[in-house]
Amino acid sequence: MKFYERGDSSKPVIFLFPGTCCLYSSFEHVLDGLHSYFYTVTVSYDGFDPNEKTEFCSMEDECEKIELEIKKKYGGRIKAAYGCSLGGSFVSLLIQRKRIHIDHGIIGSSDMDEAGRLVAKIKSSMVVPFMYKMIHTGALPKFMQKKLNKTDEVKKELYNGFLNMFGIGKGGSPWITKQSIYNQFYSDLVTKVQHGIDVPGTTIHVFYATKMGEKYEKRYCTYFKNPDIRRHNMQHEELFCCHSAEWVKEVKNQWKATDNERKSECDRCAGNNGTDPVCKSKRNKKTKCKDQR
Repeated sequence: MKFYERGDSSKPVIFLFPGTCCLYSSFEHVLDGLHSYFYTVTVSYDGFDPNEKTEFCSMEDECEKIELEIKKKYGGRIKAAYGCSLGGSFVSLLIQRKRIHIDHGIIGSSDMDEAGRLVAKIKSSMVVPFMYKMIHTGALPKFMQKKLNKTDEVKKELYNGFLNMFGIGKGGSPWITKQSIYNQFYSDLVTKVQHGIDVPGTTIHVFYATKMGEKYEKRYCTYFKNPDIRRHNMQHEELFCCHSAEWVKEVKNQWKATDNERKSECDRCAGNNGTDPVCKSKRNKKTKCKDQR
């Protein structure tokens, strides 16, 4: 596992977690925008980094290495973490494990799918042959390329955005093994995220792509207590893939708005020795899981 750091180290730290079978370079198109506000650390999972020979083992194993890095270099606490698709599961697990602290966990329209071991084995075994060939060659199967060529420009932009995340059209990734792909799919499905995650000092934001379906909003409200759900009339990770400027603005707005709200509450409470009735009601209030845009 490697960690790619860029930007002004005096700025707040944000960790970036790629999606399934995606490389750290999948964040390249948003880094310049993020550097106006953050010092970025992009995680490159075991088995998926071009600069080392490793193999992806499990979600838990990766979490331990990430926690060690955050403790060693950042005192065990970072300002924010964004998880793209599979990366959202990593952000969720890191928050629930409570071995490091993340002020703002941002879940990027992750599906958060889970399955029993047998079903996970079947699904993973079905996915590997297709994904392995596509990732190794860096090319779509011919039937998919023909279909893509026939789509309209709007859909083509969306599909190309997804394909860029996988490095399609960029020469392929021959160092990625079938075992790493299988282990990543399988481990993601069988590693359980607890329900009602609620960590003091941590705000969980969800970039909910409404075109994925209402069941995902219900899923987010099950896994997280009072998440800040940001609705976007888009497909899975479309905001990240195809609207980089808007995505950067959303990421920036989440931590700034919440931090300013916390500061004003703290200032009010400090001035009233914690007896201000507004502060008391806010501390005791349980926010419903709803659109806050």
